Amino acid sequence: MRAALYDRYGPPEVLYEGEVPEPVPGEGEALIRVIATSVNGGELYMRAGKLSPLSGRKFPKRIGIDFTGEVVSPAAGLKAGDLVWGLAGRTAHGSAAEFVAVPPDHVSRLPAGLDPVEAAALPVGTTAITALRDKARLKPGERLLVRGASGGVGCIAVQLGKAMGARVTGLAGAKNLDLVRELGADEVFDYRTTKPSDLGAFDVVLDTAGSELRAYRRLLRPGGRMVGITFDTDHLASSLGYVLGSVVFGSRRVRFFSGNPRTPLFEDLAGYVKSGAIRPVVDTVWPLADIAGAHRALEAGGVRGKHVVRVA
Repeated sequence: MRAALYDRYGPPEVLYEGEVPEPVPGEGEALIRVIATSVNGGELYMRAGKLSPLSGRKFPKRIGIDFTGEVVSPAAGLKAGDLVWGLAGRTAHGSAAEFVAVPPDHVSRLPAGLDPVEAAALPVGTTAITALRDKARLKPGERLLVRGASGGVGCIAVQLGKAMGARVTGLAGAKNLDLVRELGADEVFDYRTTKPSDLGAFDVVLDTAGSELRAYRRLLRPGGRMVGITFDTDHLASSLGYVLGSVVFGSRRVRFFSGNPRTPLFEDLAGYVKSGAIRPVVDTVWPLADIAGAHRALEAGGVRGKHVVRVA
């Protein structure tokens, strides 16, 4: 089968479309024909070798975390022909391929009528739900700041924050402020020209950038919560140290997590989509053969939603 591969760590150009054996489902697993996947920030770090202590140096490596697809061989609760979205898993990281074999608790059925290619922009929404609902416990009327509001997680967080009754402020690049406003943000600011001190106080800060944690933590009101979904990989030790220190010192804790959603969370996401509270935002759809182009575009910045890779 066709799959995205790389034989060494490096820039986007190390990625190529190659051939690998079709996966054989293990006991209880479902075989999924992948329709589309998306490019996530963590994959850029993985491909570049910034996380090599975790990923090792055995090549070739596969890439891709989330997916939409069609069930080929059924498993518990799933039947052949079902359209689903899900996660390939922490160790597989191979959803940029024609097929994946996954446990059924890693997937859920797509909401009816949702285009499966556009839907590939949405599995990352489980991260936004976990961050705002479960970690920050965002309440109606609270003031929410979303850093990276035009990115994959940010686009959904803005919509979700509004659906939860918050007053939402979005930080994004100047050319994407219109999009963030259309998604429901009450206030939008260009992150390049706006200092943290210009923004006022917030009850919740969702950080998708990983940098300047100290400056944005200072914006929290007493009892405020800051949730991060990435670290500053260029200053990993200090970034980790600051997050851990916030747990011990002070009332304004920085919460960090790495998403690993299961079926109930995907079903929650489907509920928000069905209600109209959340819609997919797709920047560009790339063919699998040009997955390097998708990575290059995400690294260049200025993304509007998600870069989606069409496989089927």
